[in-house]
Amino acid sequence: MPVPLRVGLVAGEASGDTLGAALIDALRRLEPDAEFFGVAGPKMRAAGCEMWEPSDSLALMGLFEIVRELPRLLKLLSRLRRAFIDARPDVFVGIDAPDTNLRLARGLHAAGIPTVQYVSPQVWAWRQSRVHGIHESVDLVLCLLPFEKQFYDDQGVAAEFVGHPLADAIPLHPDRAAARAALKLPADAQVVALLPGSRRGEVTRLADDFAATVAWLARRKPELEFIAPMANPAARDIFSRALARQAPGIAVRLIDGQAQSALIACNAALVTSGTASLEAALCKRPMTVVYRLGALTAWVLTRLKLVKSKFFAQPNLLADRRVVGEYFQEQIDPELLGAELLMWLSDAGRRGELEQEFLRLHVDLKRDASARAAQAIMNLLRKRRAAAPAESA
Repeated sequence: MPVPLRVGLVAGEASGDTLGAALIDALRRLEPDAEFFGVAGPKMRAAGCEMWEPSDSLALMGLFEIVRELPRLLKLLSRLRRAFIDARPDVFVGIDAPDTNLRLARGLHAAGIPTVQYVSPQVWAWRQSRVHGIHESVDLVLCLLPFEKQFYDDQGVAAEFVGHPLADAIPLHPDRAAARAALKLPADAQVVALLPGSRRGEVTRLADDFAATVAWLARRKPELEFIAPMANPAARDIFSRALARQAPGIAVRLIDGQAQSALIACNAALVTSGTASLEAALCKRPMTVVYRLGALTAWVLTRLKLVKSKFFAQPNLLADRRVVGEYFQEQIDPELLGAELLMWLSDAGRRGELEQEFLRLHVDLKRDASARAAQAIMNLLRKRRAAAPAESA
């Protein structure tokens, strides 16, 4: 009787949980009796993963912001390393959360367990020397963005471009009218979506900037409608207080989740850098992108010239040129942000050109990512099994 495939997984945060659940489903289509265990969120648990620890236990951000949590994190990683080595999965897949997953993968790789990193760290953008550690830690990197594979090929690291799951999930031509109806937004209103992030730290750092931009826009265009999908109750609380300080009396509709619907429904969006900017592009919406780190983290990155990429907004990275505005740290100014959003609201020609660019990017990323990732993992295991007799001989 064949032994079922056993897969160890560690997913960081909600986005990793979503990726992990889709990967589990894709692997099950190839190996129906496969077993899954590790660090998981609610979606992975629903897909059949045995949860050793919840995924939000790894929800950390920044160079110095994690110092407070470092002792707990190191203990957790040590416990997980021992548990995975004892369990001996056929393959370990770290999903996103590279700072923790690559550290964990190194120990498992040294113990002879095949290791995969699903979602490349932004090693091409900053601290490029980390690629040597990746080479020593994982057998395969599964890349969501096409230029990442070229970077790894140049560095001699095995990598596959599998496409982006968001590109599979979002229609090439989203239905704005249906999204507005679902959110009960006026069909003919001009709507600005506000996405200040999901992590407590990033929302805290950006909430006042977003709220001040709302006030600037409302003074110049009072008929604007504002909608703000909130990732969690903590984000809602922080953002509500910032609106009370910076934009008192201005109607901003806060909703729980539904970020994708809000992006499809809006005319333009103000978003924090990261997945939200890619999601806005896939929804074919013009945007202004901002990014603010803790002051000490930003100072170190700038002072030591650790950032190598020309851009940080994902639409600009994918287009390899500045197609939307991106603003970092002291560049973030409500007047600049508001003026750019007004430009997108008023310039139909530029909006049309941007939508065509975003459609091209969407087609490039739409590859059935979860299925391709599952197949790449199975191909890796087949190669390892084929090589095993020769190595033992």
